[in-house]
Amino acid sequence: MMSATSTLAMTHLVPLAKELDQNKVTPGVLGFIVFALIGGAVWLLMKSMNKHMKKVDFEEEPEDGKTPAAASSTAARGPKGERTA
Repeated sequence: MMSATSTLAMTHLVPLAKELDQNKVTPGVLGFIVFALIGGAVWLLMKSMNKHMKKVDFEEEPEDGKTPAAASSTAARGPKGERTA
C-alpha cells in the first residue's frame, strides 16, 4: 500500500515528467562528471593493485623444510636425475 505522502508526490511529479521531451533528455554535464570520476577511481584502483601484486612472492614454502631452491631443483628432476619438464 502506498502512503499518503508518496501518493501526493507521485501526483505532482507525473505532470512534470510528461512535459519533458523524451528525445531531448540527456545525462548532461553531471552524468559526464560522475562517469569520469568512476573511471578515474577504477584507474587508481588498478594502478594500486598492480603495485601490490608486484610485491607478492608466489613461490610456496615446501612442507618438509627444504629451501625453495633445493625443493624446486629436486621437483624438476625425475627419479634418475633427468629433467621432467
